[in-house]
Amino acid sequence: MDTRSNSLRDLALIVIFAAIIAVCAILPAIKTGGLVPITLQTFGVLLAGAVLGPKRGFLAVALYLLVGAVGLPVFSGGGAGPGVLVGPTSGYLLGFPLAAALCGFLVSLVRTSRPALHVALVFAAGLSSSAVFIHTLGMTGLVLRADYSWAAAWATDVIFWPGDVIKNVVMAFVAVSVHRAFPDLRPTRRTPAAAPPQERETIDA
Repeated sequence: MDTRSNSLRDLALIVIFAAIIAVCAILPAIKTGGLVPITLQTFGVLLAGAVLGPKRGFLAVALYLLVGAVGLPVFSGGGAGPGVLVGPTSGYLLGFPLAAALCGFLVSLVRTSRPALHVALVFAAGLSSSAVFIHTLGMTGLVLRADYSWAAAWATDVIFWPGDVIKNVVMAFVAVSVHRAFPDLRPTRRTPAAAPPQERETIDA
């Protein structure tokens, strides 16, 4: 496959996964009584990273955020516009592309053909990426934008952990199924090609 075909395929995958995240976001949310509802956004975000790898996963989520910022109602509850990206839930949204990139990077390190272990490692990659970026930045956003104390932000955020575990389990099974069905899509860490051995000079006697 030539470079142009690869670029077109990558662009198509980025657009498709941005659309998947949008669909996950606009599906009915579970109200928690606080500012942040429980949605399937994180499932779509981490699936993008696990399937597409760090770069394309990041770009898919960034495209989703861009589409929402320019006015299309693709955020949770049909939200749209740049105000959402600076509102109380902005930390969660801004953590999405970083979490997708980290998840994609960690999945690219997985080297196993054992399905059960593969699922477990992808699950761990997704959950740890969510913890590092989505939850951490989400709580930071609540503190900075909603005037929460850190204790109140933690009390709000901890509600999402059981759902996050379930979503990451499902994400891992879906991602591994995609890896097995389309092995060319599986993110792998590239290693530099070995330099060709230098030709040995010969000296005529």
